[in-house]
Amino acid sequence: MNRTIKIFVPIFLILLLISAYVTPFIQTSEKISEDVFRLHILANSDNEEDQALKLKVRDAVLQKGQNVFTNCNSLDEIIDSCESNIDLFEKTARECIENNGYNYSVNAYVDKEYFNTREYEEITLPSGIYNALKIEIGEAKGHNWWCVMFPAICLSAVSDSEINDILDEDEIELIHSDNKFEIRFKIVELYEKIKSSLA
Repeated sequence: MNRTIKIFVPIFLILLLISAYVTPFIQTSEKISEDVFRLHILANSDNEEDQALKLKVRDAVLQKGQNVFTNCNSLDEIIDSCESNIDLFEKTARECIENNGYNYSVNAYVDKEYFNTREYEEITLPSGIYNALKIEIGEAKGHNWWCVMFPAICLSAVSDSEINDILDEDEIELIHSDNKFEIRFKIVELYEKIKSSLA
């Protein structure tokens, strides 16, 4: 019995320390996924032309989004506005495709999907289930492209004050952490994958 206690106590303390180390990080990561709206575009294929077209569609959709989301101040408002303007986003993508000499189909919709940990320029977004405007070009079998539409990190015009209005101090520290939280990002990714598969 004493031997069992001697084995159990250190293991329990280690698990307790890991929990204390990771739990606040998981909570902040999940809060980010609840505050952020992403753009997710899937190219028709991985060939060079389709990948270049995907980026042109991205630019057209982002420009349109900048106008559509002008007065949106919360994730709920962004989702409502995006759903109300889904035909506009689909039309924008289709016109861009046709203007570049292609006749691919386009499917645009608001989705809630799992993303792995991703880096975008100077920010790192933790893995989790995010709301997103998803645009599928043609067969949608090519590499995807993503960014953050709200707060508008995709757009160079976004200011620190706009980001500060949406994300709190802990969230901002996390997304600008570089490699500082690399191990915790991996743990969160494992946790979110398990949670996503169970859901």
